[in-house]
Amino acid sequence: METWISAVCTELNLPAPANVEVILDVAKLAAHNVQRPAAPVTTFLLGVAVAGGMEVGEAAAKIERLAAHWPTSPQ
Repeated sequence: METWISAVCTELNLPAPANVEVILDVAKLAAHNVQRPAAPVTTFLLGVAVAGGMEVGEAAAKIERLAAHWPTSPQ
């Protein structure tokens, strides 16, 4: 996976992600607590927030709090 991430970053002229584990944790929470399709969209929104200047840990914590209290819905 690291090779893939590096290749995509190179192709898009982006720096490497700050913390892949945080991104994966956010995706997992969204997939399990909301719906599976929410995972890629949520990680995209995490990236938008970070690109806008929010610290990745702060943005992830906000998403995690929201997902933790999200009403259970059928997958």
